[in-house]
Amino acid sequence: MTLDEIRQILQMVREHELAEFEFEQDGMRLRVRKDGGVHLVPAPVAAPAVIAAPAPLQAAPAAPALVAADAGPDEAVEFAIVKSPIVGTFYRAPDPSAPPFVEVGQRVSKGQTLCIIEAMKLMNEITSDYEGEVARIFVENGQPVQFGERLFAIKAR
Repeated sequence: MTLDEIRQILQMVREHELAEFEFEQDGMRLRVRKDGGVHLVPAPVAAPAVIAAPAPLQAAPAAPALVAADAGPDEAVEFAIVKSPIVGTFYRAPDPSAPPFVEVGQRVSKGQTLCIIEAMKLMNEITSDYEGEVARIFVENGQPVQFGERLFAIKAR
């Protein structure tokens, strides 16, 4: 596997926002994890083995990332990106007849419920780690979401 091929794979992982990617070719295995682990090792000849990344998988969701955007010549706006901590179905409201937990433009406080993700018949409330204004909702109600998928952008105070 050449360096250019590895770069192409890493670019594809970034573009598609994959949490984990594994590829095996010609006796070499490449595994990329969003937690920062990248491994290129010879593929096992006998029994397959799991290659562990340097950082352990987190059971709890990671803190949302802050992204800076240009708002004007003298002012920068920071957005907190809230990502899905689990795989499941995204719901904006506690039930179909109820209003959504949050709307774009609404102020949210730390600990406020933003949505519910249903996973294996369990309803998991996703709360805000930031105070600010909901700038964008990336997922439609009832859609499936993957681990690490963007859910909300919050304009941090």
